[in-house]
Amino acid sequence: MSQKGVNKVILLGNVGSIETKYMTNGEAVTKVSIATADVWKDATTNEKKEKTEWHKVVFYRKLAEIAGEYVQKGSKIYVEGKLRTRKWADKDGIDRYTTEIQGEVMQMISSSKELSLDGTESKSQYNRTMKEASGDTLEDDIPF
Repeated sequence: MSQKGVNKVILLGNVGSIETKYMTNGEAVTKVSIATADVWKDATTNEKKEKTEWHKVVFYRKLAEIAGEYVQKGSKIYVEGKLRTRKWADKDGIDRYTTEIQGEVMQMISSSKELSLDGTESKSQYNRTMKEASGDTLEDDIPF
């Protein structure tokens, strides 16, 4: 069996910004920035250090709609996806590139909307909806 490589990204972090738009065909696209942090103790000063990394994540179609409705700034989310590099021409015709994560699975870890789903949807139904939208049919929760 020939394996050409693996392109998989897993993030667990806090949402910084979120924006949902709709393409001309009516499909949703939601862009989310997610912050992750590394924490360590400096060996020479014994001081606690922290470095925050920001990641651009893009969701499409049903998962984008769900993210746009339920994810809020400050929410903690788990994302699985693939790295993608896009190319476009700016207003001056110069080619530009961006690398982002194409989100394929998303699980909300904390959100005020998740905790009070306005009584119309139970938390377990909400989690099933999230898994169906991402194509995840496993009944297990995220392994930690």
